[in-house]
Amino acid sequence: MAASRSSRAARCCAFCVAWALIMGLTGPGQTWTTMTTVRKASGVPGPARPAMGQREAFPRYQTRQSSQTTLRASDKELDTEAIGKYFTAIVVQMIAITAFFSALDLAVQSYGLEVPDWAVFGLFFGMSIRSRLFSPLDNSRPDIQKATKGEATGGFNDRQMPSWTPPGIFFPIMWILIVAPLRAASSMMIWQQVGHICDATILVLMLHLCIGDTWNTVNNVERRLGAAVPGVLCVWASALLASYAYYQIEPFAGQLLLPTCLWLTVAAALVTDTWRVNNSSGTAVVHP
Repeated sequence: MAASRSSRAARCCAFCVAWALIMGLTGPGQTWTTMTTVRKASGVPGPARPAMGQREAFPRYQTRQSSQTTLRASDKELDTEAIGKYFTAIVVQMIAITAFFSALDLAVQSYGLEVPDWAVFGLFFGMSIRSRLFSPLDNSRPDIQKATKGEATGGFNDRQMPSWTPPGIFFPIMWILIVAPLRAASSMMIWQQVGHICDATILVLMLHLCIGDTWNTVNNVERRLGAAVPGVLCVWASALLASYAYYQIEPFAGQLLLPTCLWLTVAAALVTDTWRVNNSSGTAVVHP
């Protein structure tokens, strides 16, 4: 009895080795005939031979499944060209803003102008809502009128939104009536302390705006829902950095930027959850 079991085990092992070799050397459509021969030689019983229709469908199914796997794999490749484009856009925008601020400082010094506080406030308020004018990319925001009506617009309601998404009217109120004035007031305080516009501390906030503008390209224009997740985290981190830099010069100015950081925390959670509810297929990776 023991010899019989040993003999049967040896035949099974031989069949498995032969099967592995056959699968490596032949395709799925060529395997059945050779496999049957090996089973007969080894004495190992096997399943019944499939019908012709089943045998022909098997390789086609494998080809289709392989194509889907290849497609998903290619979707997950890192788009280095897009990353380079985003980085270059931020650099170009920062250079343009720095040159603009330097020109303003030069004009003030050359003509001996006394710049009122309200003018500086207006400058930074405008930069807060229109900094994208210096960007080489399309940084389009959602259409305010469509968003307030609950209609689809770039970055809002043009995708499946989480159930806890705030009403559309909430976003322009936050950005235009709360966030922008706080940025302008805090920047005006820094200007009062340093005496010029093109200052390294103020440029930290401008970097935050540039990163935010580029994120709008990723999320609203190109609709890269996965890449928007690390993107919004970069926006959030740059806001914290700006708040810290402002605090070093004028503590109250840094504190004025904290509500922006809090709002961006909520925005980051919303962007992440939006990616989750739209990623049922698992193909929207969190990088470009």
